[in-house]
Amino acid sequence: MTTKLDKVVYTAHAHTTGGREGRSVTDDGLLDVKLSPPKVMGGSGNATNPEQLFAAGYSACFMGALKHVASMKKVTVPADASIDASVDIGPIPAGFGIAVRLAIKLPGLERAVAQDLIDTAHQVCPYSNATRGNIEVGLTLV
Repeated sequence: MTTKLDKVVYTAHAHTTGGREGRSVTDDGLLDVKLSPPKVMGGSGNATNPEQLFAAGYSACFMGALKHVASMKKVTVPADASIDASVDIGPIPAGFGIAVRLAIKLPGLERAVAQDLIDTAHQVCPYSNATRGNIEVGLTLV
């Protein structure tokens, strides 16, 4: 089932040329990144790749969702909270697919409280909602 937005709050725009061996630039110029496949995939490995960008985007978005749900639950997210994101790419029957693993560190929070924040954030995070049921997403409290 496709989820429709109730309203559009923001729209990001990027212009990409050359695909995996190209360049992506946002309309505001704040992101201007050269792209290259990693060496293991036959590329030069001298620039970032879409999986790295997805890892950065998902982890940043998930941290935002954690902070949002924490504020609703009157919990303070530790200043040294962090997320290590891993995005795997590999063949699937219909071409290629990805899988995501997020290792979430919430030092100083009681484990049950931290796990509740992670579970709730996974329900509201836009990236989690976009990927749910489509790819494997592993969330680990470390």
